Amino acid sequence: MENKTFDLRFSVICAMILFAALSRLIPHPPNFAPITAMALFGATYYVKRRWAFFIPIAAMWISDLILNNVIYGQYFDHFVWFYAGSLFTYGAFALIVLLGLWTLKTAKTQRVPKLFVCSLGGSAIFFIASNFGVWFSGTMYSKDLNGLIVCYIAGAAFLKNTLIGDLFYCAALFGTFEISALKFAKLRLPQAQSLA
Repeated sequence: MENKTFDLRFSVICAMILFAALSRLIPHPPNFAPITAMALFGATYYVKRRWAFFIPIAAMWISDLILNNVIYGQYFDHFVWFYAGSLFTYGAFALIVLLGLWTLKTAKTQRVPKLFVCSLGGSAIFFIASNFGVWFSGTMYSKDLNGLIVCYIAGAAFLKNTLIGDLFYCAALFGTFEISALKFAKLRLPQAQSLA
């Protein structure tokens, strides 16, 4: 019976992360995406750390495959498994998971303020790493300090949407799960702490 409880919980967490990843396919403002929220959510709720890395990254990669080959497929003359700079994006994602494991997974009190700070921190990590990836892997900017600075300045135009999107999706994922766990005991771990 106990295994079914954990299987249900695991399945719900996976479904929520996949749903968040697929929300990237619907029209949205640039960079208003669930990337930080998925990483922090997985880090907080998966019992085993490997799932916190594997499932959210796999869900994001699936959504990237659809985005790059279906929605934006007309811009490529071949099937895109990974786009230029994706290593930096996925690296940032892994760093955000580590931030969540270090800060949220171990939090016993004041998780909402910590989630807020982690969301902002995740936005900063993603901004720094993804823009570095654009500069390093692309041809739009000169490969010197000036080109890197220009790349970050250009990326700053999207930072507001990143921050708002991360906060929105964190509230949606964490709030939905916590409210559901209050109503359905099978979603709770025996030693689980509430988000409040």
